[in-house]
Amino acid sequence: MNKKPQNDKAKVGDKTAQAAVADSGASDSQKMGPEAPQTENPITIRAQYIKDFSFEAPSAPGVLLDMQKTQPDISINIDVKVESAEESKFEVILQIKAKCIVGEKVGFILELVYGGLFDIKVPAEHMQAVLLIECPRLLFPFARNVLANATRDGGFPPLMLDPVDFAGMFRNQMEAAQKNGGEAPDKPAPKVN
Repeated sequence: MNKKPQNDKAKVGDKTAQAAVADSGASDSQKMGPEAPQTENPITIRAQYIKDFSFEAPSAPGVLLDMQKTQPDISINIDVKVESAEESKFEVILQIKAKCIVGEKVGFILELVYGGLFDIKVPAEHMQAVLLIECPRLLFPFARNVLANATRDGGFPPLMLDPVDFAGMFRNQMEAAQKNGGEAPDKPAPKVN
């Protein structure tokens, strides 16, 4: 797995979310010896899974012929939800909805709820950023693969989503909370069914 440079991470206060997770106060030379202390990972994925999945192609096969002549219009909506499972264990859920329209016909409707169970061991002031930025970033490639395979298997070109700016989504959520006169909550809002 390729890692992005540290300066590309989302800012949380004056530190980045990644730096807040990785900063242990020891220099690299102190960490490298055989007597180096064994530290726990701040983020551990215990499981990842499809919670709910739906794919419909109500206008097939006619819409597949129409796609030869008309460019499809695809809308995508992505949301992140967090639920506390136990102490320091959290369920992070990506909800992805995609709809393809070709001319006047619905090409496909796809809904995916993809979850991950995480152990998080970071300071409380960084918890929300880790849950809403780093955890979804870890889940996204797997959810993206499910979407690409489903659309391909449904007879359409694979839906290849661009990387998502979860840090930007988090910033927008915090700005909206401040504009509404409230402070950002200490903990992520629970999932509402």
